Amino acid sequence: MPEFRFYYPIEVRYGDLDPQGHVNNAKYLTYFEQARVHYLLRLGMFDEGQSFTNIGIILADAHVTFLASIRFGQPVRVGVRTSRLGNKSMTMEYCLEDAENGQELATGSTVLVGYDYRTNETIPIPEEWREKINRFEGLQVAG
Repeated sequence: MPEFRFYYPIEVRYGDLDPQGHVNNAKYLTYFEQARVHYLLRLGMFDEGQSFTNIGIILADAHVTFLASIRFGQPVRVGVRTSRLGNKSMTMEYCLEDAENGQELATGSTVLVGYDYRTNETIPIPEEWREKINRFEGLQVAG
């Protein structure tokens, strides 16, 4: 399995905790989302001031595998990579890990679909995005 070329640090906030004192399950997807947005920014697939309706993707599927609990103040980061580019969809994978010792805390994946929010229709993944992803990931992402 190829390495992650992009990591984004996540601040574990007090409000992320559940009554048991560890990060609530639902927050893991939020952490993946935060890292995904920064991955897209890093690759130049959209601009920071751009409306989210102009991004051109919509979440279709999400999976999380929980491996260890996360505590308040624990330094964590999320690795993000694109593992598959289809005609209208792409799969992104995530690795949530302790930023100090590299312990894997969770893994996950999402399927994103090219989407036109004005017409409410799916669209092909733009060729420009394919080029940016392939160049960044250093390989031809499987289709």
